[in-house]
Amino acid sequence: MLLAIDVGNTRIKTAVFEQNTFVDYSVFTKKEFNEKVSFILNQYPKISSIVVASVGNLDKNDFLAFENKAKILFINNEVKFPFTNLYETPNTLGIDRMVLATGAVLQFPMQNRLVIDAGTCITYDFIDENDNYLGGAISPGIRLRYESLHQFTAKLPLLTKTNPKSCIGNSTNESIHSGVVNGLTNEIDGFIDYYKSLNANFIIILTGGDAEFLAMRLKNTIFANSNFLLESLNQTFQYNQND
Repeated sequence: MLLAIDVGNTRIKTAVFEQNTFVDYSVFTKKEFNEKVSFILNQYPKISSIVVASVGNLDKNDFLAFENKAKILFINNEVKFPFTNLYETPNTLGIDRMVLATGAVLQFPMQNRLVIDAGTCITYDFIDENDNYLGGAISPGIRLRYESLHQFTAKLPLLTKTNPKSCIGNSTNESIHSGVVNGLTNEIDGFIDYYKSLNANFIIILTGGDAEFLAMRLKNTIFANSNFLLESLNQTFQYNQND
């Protein structure tokens, strides 16, 4: 069995896999890391390997306590990926984006793929049908948009994500909800329309913590899977074992 750990900017997500079967899922804060991972390893004693992708500030030393229970693979630029990285600054490409690209290539072969990860940031990653990673875009996620409106203005309140009642906000709160949510969905649809105008044989994969919230609002047909990164971590691990 495999424990996949995704260390994000705000939360840690884990999944237990039996080969490609999704067995269990957890999400917790960094303060709970040792307690939660210890619990999972005790609950599933057959876990023999741990695979980690991190964009957060957890250090490798935080995993030392688990080395006697399972082999640990930290995904970095030195592991093997099933695509050609044509990013102009390949060493600055986030590990999470490389893992998502791996999942897209292995799950959807011989297609043009756009992976949209709706988390703290919104990342867009394009991998063509010849398995070339070409790049994409990064923009603020929903929470960052709400927080920035509050932090960088004198009077706007801090709100939590809510589906706006209308595109035309008839109060300050409704105007904020419309600007954040409608603005982001129009951004995503705009990116999708641009890529679709240039590429046939095209699939859009939407993932991340806000994927389900956004999916219902997008006009384009997408493949929505909030756990795509964890599944892609499992596939990245299997790819490196089998290569």
